[in-house]
Amino acid sequence: MSRKIKILIVEPSVVISVGLDRILSLSGRYEVLPVLADAENLAASYDRYRPDVMLINPTILPYTKRQSVRSLLPEHAHVLLVAIVYQYVEPSVLKAYNAIMDIREPEERIVQQISESVESFHSMVKNEGESYELTERETAVLVLVAKGMMSKEIAEKLNISVHTVISHRKNITRKTGIKSVAGLAVYAVLHNLMDME
Repeated sequence: MSRKIKILIVEPSVVISVGLDRILSLSGRYEVLPVLADAENLAASYDRYRPDVMLINPTILPYTKRQSVRSLLPEHAHVLLVAIVYQYVEPSVLKAYNAIMDIREPEERIVQQISESVESFHSMVKNEGESYELTERETAVLVLVAKGMMSKEIAEKLNISVHTVISHRKNITRKTGIKSVAGLAVYAVLHNLMDME
């Protein structure tokens, strides 16, 4: 049996943190660590528990640190940062996170979002040292995939054949190691590609 993924929840609302704990614990894939109600001891908690994932409410961070949440963690912390969202958060703040989780989603979707984000993050960390750069056309296809377009729509938009789009998608998967559309969307956000067209 594989090791459970350790999750640290950083959220002041007891209702939300207890709900997330229950949903994640029932899935059987996650070990939920003791909840932090504020961000004061973020680095110490990381050092103590070594979580794989941190679910953080961005609004509880000091205002000057909201856009640089990683600066609150130890220098070499390899942890997936997921923003817990249930109110408006500035897009510039959300860019500091690897993924975004809207708690208003159904229970199954919350678990699925975290699973896909973990898979994508591990693929990116694993491939970090490799120099597989996407071509300009592959990047364009990636952005359109991340925006939810189907291969046929992408082909029409870029004036290329569906076969060529499929070929680009295979290359993107090979180079990034990411298979899911949600994972590619996370990759596109992390690499600031979503504003491209």
